[in-house]
Amino acid sequence: MSPQTLIALALVLPLAGGLSLRALDRSPNAREAVSLLTGGALFGIVLQLLPLVRAGERPTLRVLEMVDGLSISFTVEPLGMLFALVASGLWIVTTAYAIGYMRGHHERNQTRFYIFFAVAISAAMGVAFAGNLLTLFVFYEVLTLSTYPLVTHHQTEQARRAGRIYLGILLSTSICFLLFAIVWTWQIAGRLDFVPGGILEGQAPPWQIGLLLGLFAFGIGKAALMPFHRWLPNAMVAPTPVSALLHAVAVVKAGVFSVLKVTVYVFGIDLLTDTGTSIWLMYAASFTLIAASVGALYKDNLKARLAYSTISQLAYIVLGAALATPSAILGGGMHIAMHALGKITLFFCAGAILVAAHKTEVSELNGLGRKMPLTMAAFFVGSLSIIGLPPAGGSWSKWFLAMGALEADQAVFVAVLMASSLLSIGYLMPIVARAFFLPESASDAADHDPEHHHPGHHDDGHHPEPPTPPHAGDPTAAPAPVPAPGDPAGPSTWEGIGPWRGRIREAPLFALIPIWITAIGCIVMFVYAEEVYELLLPLVMP
Repeated sequence: MSPQTLIALALVLPLAGGLSLRALDRSPNAREAVSLLTGGALFGIVLQLLPLVRAGERPTLRVLEMVDGLSISFTVEPLGMLFALVASGLWIVTTAYAIGYMRGHHERNQTRFYIFFAVAISAAMGVAFAGNLLTLFVFYEVLTLSTYPLVTHHQTEQARRAGRIYLGILLSTSICFLLFAIVWTWQIAGRLDFVPGGILEGQAPPWQIGLLLGLFAFGIGKAALMPFHRWLPNAMVAPTPVSALLHAVAVVKAGVFSVLKVTVYVFGIDLLTDTGTSIWLMYAASFTLIAASVGALYKDNLKARLAYSTISQLAYIVLGAALATPSAILGGGMHIAMHALGKITLFFCAGAILVAAHKTEVSELNGLGRKMPLTMAAFFVGSLSIIGLPPAGGSWSKWFLAMGALEADQAVFVAVLMASSLLSIGYLMPIVARAFFLPESASDAADHDPEHHHPGHHDDGHHPEPPTPPHAGDPTAAPAPVPAPGDPAGPSTWEGIGPWRGRIREAPLFALIPIWITAIGCIVMFVYAEEVYELLLPLVMP
């Protein structure tokens, strides 16, 4: 199969698979099987492109040329290859998790969820393989529009308000800033292609380069630089699999990926280091990095705390792009993968806690580790990666970012990175400590007895709502009754022995297995970080 065919399939397959689900809305098992098979096929296609990129080839597919030099075209280069691997690989895991979560939480409109999730992955593939700024902009906007129905999935007033904020910020920044930056780049350079070393060298004075960089940095609103970050915490009203999509699989990763790609292939790292036009962005990213970490400390809602953590972690990658040294660029690229695995693990755990224990607040998690030891142990592993401690992959990406700051003679940003890691300990480790070392409340102790278990649940992280009948008004939901323990869509229970007897109540098996796949992935990325490093190395080689 030719590389051009593989690129086309990577773009079309998720879209075709997602649209086919409409015909399976009354066959949930078939619907979910098709979703998993489509995800597996996409990952296999992306893997076939990997050896070509590692060998130095840059497969290209040109679809439409409107005028000379202005086209919709795709090129697979190392950074896009990494993003495509992350998005396609985690799509499989998130789909498996969604089966357990969506059924276990009795969500409505499940078929619509799977359809728009697939469309979003197709858009993410377009962003990853974009060969120029025009193509990037088109698929960036498709990604925004296709994820709006996911953010508003619950159709509550709170969800609709979150959707308005989501669209308002992302569309206004991309149209007012990003599109203007693209047009200005065309006017200055006469081209929009992504070229190693950049296309702006010698094309404009430093003040214009600095202004253009600002338009790109804030125009790519999915990177969530303050003050254009509010859409991300507000979007946490969505179901947890959507949160995983936003934070790890596609959306925010598309943002920081775009910032890094524009830095390397439009500006060029030599231009930024020689002119010093990115210094202001270093401070802007550092402010976001620290302010969001401090904000996370004060959030009692677990998903809100993780959302502010994501804002901070994204700023690491923007800081790496602004430092524009080889180690910083490599560290920023590596952090796309490392943060994806760590944060998706944490969000999966948050969803598992909601489904199995019906808890959304950090202050409610006392003693939960004795009821959900597998979930909370995975949460600990994911936290290590976000903090940047061995044996988790995040330690390597943060190491290279710190080395990049030293290469740029900007030791102050090493201090910023270290301070943020300490703050990460402050907002993540107390969750683990509460779960494993604090005594649970009397009401939670009573809840160990199945006779005292309450079936009601909370609206995914914000406000309590009455129990929803398992399939009320939802032709897409599974026709089976409320699942029993041991069913893939039901709670995973284990009586245990001794003091553990009768205490274990984990999330549905289809949710629990993906949690540990991604948690183990955090450790695997620590061991095999060199593979990611070598894939990205051509970004900074002459």
